[in-house]
Amino acid sequence: MSEGYQFIETGISEQIGMITLNRPHVLNALNRTMIFEILSVMESYDRDDNVRVIVLNGKGRAFAAGADIDEMANASSIDLEMLNQFADWDRLAWIKKPIIGAVHGFALGGAFELALCCDLLLAAEGAEFGFPEVNLGIMPGAGGTQRLTKLVGKTKAMEWLFTGKRISSREALKYGLINQIVAPELLIEETVKLARQIALQPPLSIRLIKESVLKAVDYPLYEGMQFERKNFYLLFSSEDQKEGMKAFQEKRKPDFKGR
Repeated sequence: MSEGYQFIETGISEQIGMITLNRPHVLNALNRTMIFEILSVMESYDRDDNVRVIVLNGKGRAFAAGADIDEMANASSIDLEMLNQFADWDRLAWIKKPIIGAVHGFALGGAFELALCCDLLLAAEGAEFGFPEVNLGIMPGAGGTQRLTKLVGKTKAMEWLFTGKRISSREALKYGLINQIVAPELLIEETVKLARQIALQPPLSIRLIKESVLKAVDYPLYEGMQFERKNFYLLFSSEDQKEGMKAFQEKRKPDFKGR
């Protein structure tokens, strides 16, 4: 499936759709074409019944160094407005299947924003995160100030954004930015292991759980509970709900079909 993509590698195995950032000579710096390719493949995986989980990782010494500065250095405000370069980032919000990120080396700037868009994040020991944009006279523009604040709160977000400091994997785990720290040599293995575990679950349940959790970030509690309740009821129209409960009664493993 990688044919035709300039800056990423892709592939499907065991119902896991892999996307690997592939500009190692520039530490996988994110240019507009790469983001377009990532989103195009994610949307393709989202439509593919053979894919249940999406895994995002980077080739070489790091997940990604951030946005491609050479691409932006001489741009004006009007240039950026006309390019509407964050439109592709907005498409991430519509991916229904779970996305697991695997970060090694570092994820800085736009790469940290991309990582924060993942539903689950594993990081290699020694990995670092950060928003250094302030050191360039700019700020995050693809959701970094918003997602970081919702995850860690105003005070810590302000500190990290104001100083541009790098956040260690240990600190990222402490503040709930990542799910797990693993040895660098085991990062992909452990990420795929987690993806396989999720891929065995009923796809409709996973889809509606993701949808409900994301609503919880933005909705007041009672409105979120109403949304959750409707999704709970909806799953009782699925074949997987009948299979799951029947398998429980028969003391066997369920065989979920995503219907």
